[in-house]
Amino acid sequence: MRTIFAALCAAALPFAAHGETADEVPTGKLPDTAAPTAYRLDLTVLPAQDRFSGHAEIDVDLKEAASMIYMHGRDLKVTRATATVGSETFPVTLKQITPLGLDRLEFGRMLQPGKITLSFDYSAPFGSGAAGLYHVKVGDEWYSWTQFESIDARAAFPSFDEPGFKTPFTVNLTTRPGYVALSNAPETGKAKVGDLVKHNFRTTKPLPTYLMAFVVGPFATVETTAEPTPQRSDPLPVRIVATQQQAGKLAFARENTGPIVALLEKYFGERFPFGKLDQIGSPIMPGAMENAGADIYGDGILLLEPNATAAQKQSFGMVVSHELSHQWFGDLVTPAWWDDIWLNESFANWMGYRIGNEWRPDLNIGTNAIEEAFEAMDIDALKAGRPIHQKITRDADINSAFDSITYGKGGQVVAMIAAYMGDAEFQKGVRLHLKRHAYGNATTEEFFQSLADAAQDPRVLSAMKSFVDQQGVPVVTFHHANGKLMASQKRYSYLGTQVAPETWSIPLCIRHGEERNCTLMDKRQTLVRAPGTGAIMPNAGGTGYYRFDLDPADWDALIAAAPKLVPGEALALTDSLWADFYAGSGSAERLIALTHAMAANPDSNAAVDNGNRLVELAGHGMISDAAMPAYRRLLIDTYAPLYEKLGFDPADGAYADENPDTQELRRAVVGLMAGAAQDEEVQARLAEATNAYLAGNAEALAPGYLRRGLGVLVERNDLDFAKSLADKALSSDDSEFREAALAAIGGSGKADIGRWLLEDFDDARLRKTEKLDLIGDLAGNGDTRKLAADYMIAHFDRIAKDAGIFAALRIPAFFSGSCSVAQADALEQALRPKFEAAGVGMLGFDRTIEKIRTCARLKTALSGDVSKALLRGTG
Repeated sequence: MRTIFAALCAAALPFAAHGETADEVPTGKLPDTAAPTAYRLDLTVLPAQDRFSGHAEIDVDLKEAASMIYMHGRDLKVTRATATVGSETFPVTLKQITPLGLDRLEFGRMLQPGKITLSFDYSAPFGSGAAGLYHVKVGDEWYSWTQFESIDARAAFPSFDEPGFKTPFTVNLTTRPGYVALSNAPETGKAKVGDLVKHNFRTTKPLPTYLMAFVVGPFATVETTAEPTPQRSDPLPVRIVATQQQAGKLAFARENTGPIVALLEKYFGERFPFGKLDQIGSPIMPGAMENAGADIYGDGILLLEPNATAAQKQSFGMVVSHELSHQWFGDLVTPAWWDDIWLNESFANWMGYRIGNEWRPDLNIGTNAIEEAFEAMDIDALKAGRPIHQKITRDADINSAFDSITYGKGGQVVAMIAAYMGDAEFQKGVRLHLKRHAYGNATTEEFFQSLADAAQDPRVLSAMKSFVDQQGVPVVTFHHANGKLMASQKRYSYLGTQVAPETWSIPLCIRHGEERNCTLMDKRQTLVRAPGTGAIMPNAGGTGYYRFDLDPADWDALIAAAPKLVPGEALALTDSLWADFYAGSGSAERLIALTHAMAANPDSNAAVDNGNRLVELAGHGMISDAAMPAYRRLLIDTYAPLYEKLGFDPADGAYADENPDTQELRRAVVGLMAGAAQDEEVQARLAEATNAYLAGNAEALAPGYLRRGLGVLVERNDLDFAKSLADKALSSDDSEFREAALAAIGGSGKADIGRWLLEDFDDARLRKTEKLDLIGDLAGNGDTRKLAADYMIAHFDRIAKDAGIFAALRIPAFFSGSCSVAQADALEQALRPKFEAAGVGMLGFDRTIEKIRTCARLKTALSGDVSKALLRGTG
């Protein structure tokens, strides 16, 4: 199957039919000529075959007289198409006129406004990546799933493939006897059809096409219920679904889905909006998808072993909470158009961390939201970018909205507004919004209005709009003068970068000692009340989406307080101090001082954040060869005491009764010691345990150390070892081992392994997503990055062909770790024309090029200071 990206690579411009010019062909929203009112879909899905077939009927409201209408269908082979008006049925013609799946339906006559029914018999190819209706062979069996967001439903059935069209769907799925078949609504029965079985499903509530799901195959399942709640008097049927190879990993999701549903019902004040809930694993899903009543997740997110790491449980809690919150915010109330998808995803990101934290407070899930927001700031500081809320006029631009600006920045902005309004008032606004628009569509403005109405404070609108309608990160500078504390805001920028000035309405919360003061800063400069004593924390709790700059004495006081800061504030301090350095006004010595001080913070995220940032500096070549020994000594001097305090036994279950965040802290410290610090003792201990694991002793190595341990072995051994490990991985039914082994091989940094992977490796057993992941792993290591770049340049069209649009849009970011003007020039010259021809992914490409050039400029300006500071620290 040709995915969107591949189709675009084959044809740069829309092609027109019947005398139309390209300018007349809609590129985004369909003309308001017709609207669907109901679908009836009957699909025959045999996953082992190359194609599936279907019969689709669509009831349509024709709003004006027309001889043709536009709708959607991509790579569908239509064998029969008819329209029924009243008692007359006549043939019509459906023709695909753009690679993105815009179709022209010709009636062959002029039809008057009214009700018509369209009918299509067709077949289409299965996809090999997670797009459309796709299939994957796992073990000896074939399985199929769907992934329709954003515009891939049109690859599975003729449709009006826009979020604004919400209709009921009646679905039948015909497949082999004994196969599991599921869709969005509960199954009502099944009947034999020759040698096959037809599964019938209840008609759905009104849904857009992108939230439909069809899953067919010899799946393993386990059933349970979510117990009744005050919002729901009846038990909710819940089923966990996975390939047979994952049958032993269903228990965790079975036991924990119901409690998360209950927490969401309590927050929203409404029962689960649909009649059942299937939680489904897919081996190639690169994330998760909130299909109504049928969420689909990457296997590694949903399906956990009993001894899963704290990080895996964090991911489960956050992502499951995120996707299930969409059942209300996204599925019950759906964006009117893709302009508003930011709200859908930003809100769910905030809810994912919030509800995940309520589900398991011991996992420290909420802190990760703040860390994700600060990572988004690095992207938002670039000139190449976009506001959260961006007008979308072309289908080709839709997927650019699914980035860190939507998730990281958007989620933090929601958190900031909720903190400013107060949790109860914000919750009232959310509930009001759901009641006003249940089973319908809503815009960003309508959500803002619900919040303002609930809070009875119109300033909420100005604060939200200032952050969602303009690009960039504010930096608030605090300066003491004449006994007063003055705050001034401007747009943050990297050293040497000129950006357009902006002003925000910032919900500014400051903590001074034990005193906390919040105000709405809507001017460039304002006087701040700081009535407490001790260090000033300008982002109380770390929930604000802004950076800060301080007078030298205030920086030093805050660094001294680092060990006792709450996690969000610790991360805010680290982010702002490093941002100050990258803006050209900070001090490398303060970065080193903060690294030492923050290692004493008990939070697993805060304690190692500075160490990881130093590793990134080294990876960018910003530490001289002469200073590298000092850099490694700094890491060892900082983290060896913590390593000794925590202890390290790599055996599975060694710390099963320990606090999960302490487990995560140990894992992170071991990673730094065995990786960047190159500590021989830690590496040897990992190598011994990993060899025992490979020899068959599964208890010798805890899952949290599998990737690092395999990496140590690949580094210590030769190409033949890498080849044997790859063969073992691709022969294994253990998805966790397979993923870790391939990542260790791809990220080795060894040129001979890189050349083998790219030139001689027989990758027939690799899944399409795994090939792309290997290229990304090679690009992520500075020693093999050029190999990956050269290969990508030479084979771009083939690599993109089967990737799926979400996967293909990852390609530019593979090279964002480069820090060379020459590398930026090479990528510009070779890949820009390909991305421009494709018509998608340009924002990601522009960001990558700007990041590389910015890094190169910073390396020239700042690497000397970093190296000198490291060397002075060893004097």
